[in-house]
Amino acid sequence: MGNCFRKSRDIPIFSSSDSPPHYQYRPISISSQPSTDPRPPQPPSRPAPSSGPITKGPSSSSQVGSILGKPYVDITTIYDLDKELGRGQFGITYLCTEKATGIKYACKSISRRKLVSENGKNDVRREILMLQHLTGQPNIVEFKGAYEDPKNLHLVMELCSGGELFDRITAKGNYSEREAARVGRQIVNVVHVCHFMGVMHRDLKPENFLLVSRDEDAPLKATDFGLSVFIEEGTAPGRVYKEFVGSAYYVAPEVLRRSYGKEIDVWSAGVILYILLSGVPPFWAETEKGIFDTILEGHTDYQSAPWPSISASAKDLVKKMLTKDPKKRITAAQALANWLTFNVIRFMMYVLEHPWLKEDGKASDKPIDSAVLIRMKQFRAMNKLKKLALKVIAENLSEEEIKGLKQMFNNMDTDRSGTITYDELKTGLSKLGSKLSESEIQQLMEAADVDKSGTIDYVEFITATMHRHRLDKEENLYKAFQYFDKDGSGFITRDELKQAMTEYGMGDEATIDEVISDVDTDKDGRIDYEEFVAMMRKGTLH
Repeated sequence: MGNCFRKSRDIPIFSSSDSPPHYQYRPISISSQPSTDPRPPQPPSRPAPSSGPITKGPSSSSQVGSILGKPYVDITTIYDLDKELGRGQFGITYLCTEKATGIKYACKSISRRKLVSENGKNDVRREILMLQHLTGQPNIVEFKGAYEDPKNLHLVMELCSGGELFDRITAKGNYSEREAARVGRQIVNVVHVCHFMGVMHRDLKPENFLLVSRDEDAPLKATDFGLSVFIEEGTAPGRVYKEFVGSAYYVAPEVLRRSYGKEIDVWSAGVILYILLSGVPPFWAETEKGIFDTILEGHTDYQSAPWPSISASAKDLVKKMLTKDPKKRITAAQALANWLTFNVIRFMMYVLEHPWLKEDGKASDKPIDSAVLIRMKQFRAMNKLKKLALKVIAENLSEEEIKGLKQMFNNMDTDRSGTITYDELKTGLSKLGSKLSESEIQQLMEAADVDKSGTIDYVEFITATMHRHRLDKEENLYKAFQYFDKDGSGFITRDELKQAMTEYGMGDEATIDEVISDVDTDKDGRIDYEEFVAMMRKGTLH
């Protein structure tokens, strides 16, 4: 539906009162597109391995990275680093293979020399937090882990071999409404999931969406959360953001006025949908200032070709997403509802006819679980010692580490009572795309409700939904171990276990026997720190 515009990478915007126009750290794309750089791949150097396995308590090694705050890791002991996939100003992306499984990933290696300022370090730490928080959600790139050595910071993520959405758009030249609907719905779903989980992306554009494979109908994955922030809406009307961020074609008018909220992501998604349908951006000029002026004017062309041939329902959705007043702009959740409503006959029935979504389709009875649901299901299956240990960790997490989960708790706690009821849990999970039976929801409710009060309080919710990467921090594990090891002997005895679990009504002999049998691998009748750590890290996938 028209020729696609030129790539917008030459006019990104990124500035604030606190930082220069190009900030110190800029994430690079993760895809399997071959590098155009003529130099041969140079895998990161191999530093000496860390001091060995943990025996008891936090490591005393001085070789702790200044970015992650964890001991250095020789990544080549975990992954085989292969060819170079891409190169950016701050690092190189390699194809890598996990030694233990043979699974291929993308490893983004960022030179620590490029992260000398505290602002730069905070930027990369924030992106890691975002990836940890959102990983496991459909249409968001899967995050495997972060590792630091004396020379580089390595971020290992899902390998998306289909390249950027932008390149697919330019290669195709035009999109039918059916294709635009399929792609657009995935983009809006990313916005919806981010907002529900308390994240504002702030830089949505085709370059930040990768295709899982080169297949024509390959799913999209959002990447590059370097500008993302956790939404702060603790008090009405919520925080107003002023930082000047984003990319020129896609930036919302309220960003230019330096007073905005999460609605800017819906605007950016609307711009992408406009481009998918027409092949050109809705706001265009030869200069960055010219683009900003046209955005502020807000005139959008729906008369020129191919718009007369585009369905009224498609135009209606784009118009609602590109509404100048953010208070009147459609939300991501409303956009998704519009997408699936029966009345959007011509435009969205294309999506509903897809075999994955039809009533008799191949996968209609096997909905994809959200990351939140996966974590809650894992929590339900844990032994009771692990559940209590996670509660101790949850109570000691920093405000920064739980920002996203805090916002998600508030989104579920619709009556603002400070607890989540069965009905609120059911509604919240359905908003994340989960389809569970009444009994399954009840089982999750009972598992998360550690104190058996009949509702899920804030700490219980954090406990059941926090990401496995919180278990990578040795200090978190050691604090939890110390909670049970009352006498500081280095072992959790049967009496200490019973004392701690009795506080939560779990101190019966059968439960104690079950926990010790499961965790005490050397069968000496007590649990040492190594056994405790093994239990905590076992079987936690997301």
